[in-house]
Amino acid sequence: MKLFSFPLATLEKAIHKRVLTLPSPHREWFSERWAQKPYKKAFVENKAMPLVTLVSKGKTLDDAEFAELLQDWDVQFYDAEEQVLRPLIQGDGLLQLMQKNLPPERAQALLAKLTERRPSATPSSPQAAEPTID
Repeated sequence: MKLFSFPLATLEKAIHKRVLTLPSPHREWFSERWAQKPYKKAFVENKAMPLVTLVSKGKTLDDAEFAELLQDWDVQFYDAEEQVLRPLIQGDGLLQLMQKNLPPERAQALLAKLTERRPSATPSSPQAAEPTID
């Protein structure tokens, strides 16, 4: 789904900044995985970068194209990942300019995507499932 090139370092900086403000169980869960290079790479490539693409292109695509891209983005988010990515949709931090003209219904569709098909284990449970690299 690569429609444009967004600076990877900027995205990683935004994610890192957000991790510092996460509530306790989410911060530990996400930080532990973010320190692992394969997880970090998969998270950025499969979850964060496509989200940024959808936010950016969501302003100019017609409804059918946007819906198709959203449907093709077949990923599963854990609670902590949702907490990290939610501000990218809602206009927080480094990416505010990109979200400026995003129609509210598209922002709601992206937020709904973050919460669908949630795994049953939560990061606070001791036997929380390990994330699969999609």
